[in-house]
Amino acid sequence: MMRIAVLDDWQGVARSSADWSPLIARAEVQFFDVPFASEDAAARALADFDIVLATRERTPFPRSLVTRLPRLKMFGLTGSRAAKIDIAGMIERGVTVCYTDGGPGVHSTAELTLALMLAAVRRIPQSDAAVRAGRFQLGTTGGFVLAGKTIGLLGLGRIGAQMATYCNALGMRVVAWSPNLTDERARAAGATRVGKDELLATSDVVSLHLVLSDRTRGVLGAPEFARMKRGAVLVNTARGPLVDETALIDAVQSGHIVAALDVYDHEPLRADHPLIRSPNTVLTPHLGYSVVEVYAEFYAHCVENALAFLDGKPIRVLEQVVA
Repeated sequence: MMRIAVLDDWQGVARSSADWSPLIARAEVQFFDVPFASEDAAARALADFDIVLATRERTPFPRSLVTRLPRLKMFGLTGSRAAKIDIAGMIERGVTVCYTDGGPGVHSTAELTLALMLAAVRRIPQSDAAVRAGRFQLGTTGGFVLAGKTIGLLGLGRIGAQMATYCNALGMRVVAWSPNLTDERARAAGATRVGKDELLATSDVVSLHLVLSDRTRGVLGAPEFARMKRGAVLVNTARGPLVDETALIDAVQSGHIVAALDVYDHEPLRADHPLIRSPNTVLTPHLGYSVVEVYAEFYAHCVENALAFLDGKPIRVLEQVVA
């Protein structure tokens, strides 16, 4: 009997998000709800599985791990792109790689971006902690009004454009930059295209919405943080490695910026990480797509993809890496 591993169920939602019974009737299905401690641990746990159904950006699957999974015949990916997974290497080895649709992931991620921005600007986590500690307003600080302020969007794809809509509704000035952005595309999204340096220097909030690639990795580092206004807010719901983490830690610990983050270089974020100990941060555990509507689509498609593979008629197959 085929063995199927359902990985990365860190929130314990996989079983309730889809009907797994047709798949369980035909294969041995095991759910993993705790992150692997290391690549070696992942290799040991998954060596005897034929199918792996993973959630993107949680367990990394570099080539060094893939080569240690001799029985792997099918790999299921939620969504269609994942920088931490060696999709090309799997395809080269003859592994069938299947994807899922993303459900309302654009809206869920844009809404979380908005929430993080508001939480950082109005100091909501600190205020919540003060109330729970019995201090009420004592020790809290004032935030600032967003109406009339400038938000700079680094990336103006579907999520960035949705964020532009929200910020226009708040009465903010919306500027945007990306390597290939045109004036026409910016105007269509309700933004003004500016240079990257101008965006950083004039924005009260900077929000990242770029795809992670060799060209965009580390797009924000020490020189970029130095250009930002003191007290500006950086929001990142895209990918952690878009930002030089060492420079980010220096910028928040010095009080130069506030960082509202949903993504990190290495996930889960370890308990002693400097960002956790930094007061100028608002942190969420990569929740951008983590809503019930998205999970329902992710896991329903995972089941469909695995059943189709067992029938010898795979669907939603990635023939090449999505850029």
